[in-house]
Amino acid sequence: MSSKVYFLPVANGLSVQQQADAMKTIYQASGADQVFDAQDFVAIKLHVGEKKNTTHIKPELIRELVEKVKAKGGLAFLTETSTLYKGERENAVKHLLHAHKHGFGIDGVGAPFIMSDGLTGTSEQEVVIHGELHESVKVAREVVGADSLFVVSHPTGHPAAGLGACLKNLGMGLASRMGKMRQHSAMSPEIIEKTCKYCQKCIQWCPESAIIEKNGKAYIETEKCIGCGECLAVCRFDAVSYDWGAESGYMQKSMAEHAYGTIKNKLGKSFFFNVLIDMTKDCDCFSVNQKKFIPDIGILASADPVAIDRATLDLTAQVNGKTLAEMAYKHHDATIQINHAAKIGMGSLQYELITVG
Repeated sequence: MSSKVYFLPVANGLSVQQQADAMKTIYQASGADQVFDAQDFVAIKLHVGEKKNTTHIKPELIRELVEKVKAKGGLAFLTETSTLYKGERENAVKHLLHAHKHGFGIDGVGAPFIMSDGLTGTSEQEVVIHGELHESVKVAREVVGADSLFVVSHPTGHPAAGLGACLKNLGMGLASRMGKMRQHSAMSPEIIEKTCKYCQKCIQWCPESAIIEKNGKAYIETEKCIGCGECLAVCRFDAVSYDWGAESGYMQKSMAEHAYGTIKNKLGKSFFFNVLIDMTKDCDCFSVNQKKFIPDIGILASADPVAIDRATLDLTAQVNGKTLAEMAYKHHDATIQINHAAKIGMGSLQYELITVG
């Protein structure tokens, strides 16, 4: 069955205010407010961009959504999860302070910012999905508890998945630390002896008692390790390493299954926006000032996360001759994540593109 994807074309190089006006227009045209009711807790998932990143979605666009939710009596809050890697978003305290610096504080957007995965990424809920790879997935707790969900994604290339758009924003962006580890790593963590200070925090926090002392350093017993990421979360000396070389196809499928877990209890209560503006080769997690590498195209809106990502690839191909993913990382097949999401019942590969303006 074909899904509706709404498309508002934009000129290249719009001002931030013009972008916000475009968001307002497509919100109204797409009927996004039908997915929530008055008094609903409405989670707005976004990405605030890492330090030095300037091409992330601007807070003015998010404020438009917040105001629309408030106008209908909904209770809007911004939400995100902590990253596995070290940076400005590795835990709730740093993440929220950084978000405020980028304009996503309550004074800038009119809604509170609540981390869905708690202080260090371990607040989670297991959701049964009966997937091809996973029987269940670990999802950030507060997003499961929200009544409705808006997901605002900034499509970019991605070094491991080819494409980082709606499915990645859901699957990677709303998974708990353990969920992220399941997607990223095919191997167990190891302790870097020369870096380890033997502070014993990892030993105290390991849920399986898989970390012991060996030669005055922490040591992980691989046969007991479950890959939960607790050691990575609590280590402040970069002494925990992982093999990030999980094969891209597996990672993309796992990401899609985690994405399904984030919306499984919100069928008919979720809506998605892809902002095809300032698109870059690498994702907004990179702590660099990237330059867009294709012209701005517009904003997409849909109740179908599969169709909106499929439309993203198609529109970028129409403009450039190649999809965003092919231009960024041609050795990855980014359609794997989209096709797998459709296969497990997240949405449709067939869509009707409805141009608004």
